[in-house]
Amino acid sequence: MLFKKIKYPAKTARVGVFVDVQNMFYSAKEYYDGKVDFEKVLEAAVRGRSLIAAIAYLVCVEDVDQSAFISVLERLGFTIRTKYLKRRADGSGRGDWDMGIAIDALLRAPKLDVIVLVSGDGDFVELVHALKAQGVTVEVLSFPQNTAEDLKRAADLYLPMDGDFIRKSQKQEEHQEEFPPLPDSINWVKDSGIEEEEFTTDPASTV
Repeated sequence: MLFKKIKYPAKTARVGVFVDVQNMFYSAKEYYDGKVDFEKVLEAAVRGRSLIAAIAYLVCVEDVDQSAFISVLERLGFTIRTKYLKRRADGSGRGDWDMGIAIDALLRAPKLDVIVLVSGDGDFVELVHALKAQGVTVEVLSFPQNTAEDLKRAADLYLPMDGDFIRKSQKQEEHQEEFPPLPDSINWVKDSGIEEEEFTTDPASTV
């Protein structure tokens, strides 16, 4: 997969990665009948630059245990934000992290050169414009089949995902306990000057 060069030197650009897990989950399931390989997602998002923050946003269901999946993400270096699905009287549910992702991204923008939004949700178009107005380069990484055209056009760089980003369900279950730690290719910058508590956007459970 080929990526266009951006205007920042590879080793000095400060990168923040914000992952809409639900969007990725349903896209992978619908188009590939598989599960997302989040190690490859992180590598594609960072691409040799300095990773300041990687946050994964999950909507949990009370009777579904996602602890193993959360452990996988944590081993890769993601900070996990969770909230529970809200049930309506008719039995349907509602839950998303759109507002939380937007607030986190805007608050972190002054300390980042590049923000990578891992989602195809067209609701983020205005967020992209707001981040660009602050001088941040915005990249969108997602499955093109399930990505709003307006979002692709709004981003400074659109990075399409394909079958190479899929970890088949059976393989993922068999090797879950052997899932690798943070890849050596990810250059983390631990002392970013950002206090984590400043960015708590939801009072729901956070792992």
